[in-house]
Amino acid sequence: MGLRRLIMLAAVLTVVAGMSVTGLFSDQQSKKDAARPDQIGEVLSHGVDKIPETAKLSTPQLQRRNPRYEVESGDVIEIDFPYTPDFNQTVTVNPDGYISLRDTKGIHIEGETLPEIRADVRKAYAKILRNPEVSLTLKQFENPYFLALGQVNHPGKYDLRGATTVAEAVAMAGGFTNKGRRNNVILFRRVSDNWVSATKVNLKHMLTSKNLGEDLQLHPGDMIYVPQNRLSKIKPFIPLPSLSYYLH
Repeated sequence: MGLRRLIMLAAVLTVVAGMSVTGLFSDQQSKKDAARPDQIGEVLSHGVDKIPETAKLSTPQLQRRNPRYEVESGDVIEIDFPYTPDFNQTVTVNPDGYISLRDTKGIHIEGETLPEIRADVRKAYAKILRNPEVSLTLKQFENPYFLALGQVNHPGKYDLRGATTVAEAVAMAGGFTNKGRRNNVILFRRVSDNWVSATKVNLKHMLTSKNLGEDLQLHPGDMIYVPQNRLSKIKPFIPLPSLSYYLH
């Protein structure tokens, strides 16, 4: 009998010890998860030039707050050589991201800023000119824009001119339709090739409370979507007398 009690006591102690260890590791993991910042939130709060490749591994590193424009295919750049004007030229970024340069090989510049392109152009002409001086001017480029879709009176693509908020964007798109859901406007924002954030904006609450502090400012390429309200979804299935009752 004594041996059986010892065996049972040992078994109980083993289970208790295992639970304690599991609880310890679980508590440590919870603290670790709590300490881990919301990476997308951090990116949206501080702004970036470019999400690094490590973002695909869920380890993004934040860059500068105010990013510089990165050229795209179709952009037009004027290249001036102050001391050797015979090499002055205007180039267009090809669909493959390259530009063709006079008397030298083409270079890939898509996704680069003007200072980076200037360094590339100087390097390309270093074999022809001695310490070439180069100045660049961006003549044509993709204008910043936003998309307004869903239950707005004039859905479409709009130029983003200066600071514009979600409420102002809805107004530019003609306001809500009678089916628009004012308390659930969705702001979609592409953070990187693999990240798209979706933020709910309650314009109805902001307007009734007379507090526009939560009215988010748009970034180039943002899309706002106004979903259909619930009443308009079920309206075709409500008998007319019932609908009259609900409306009054």
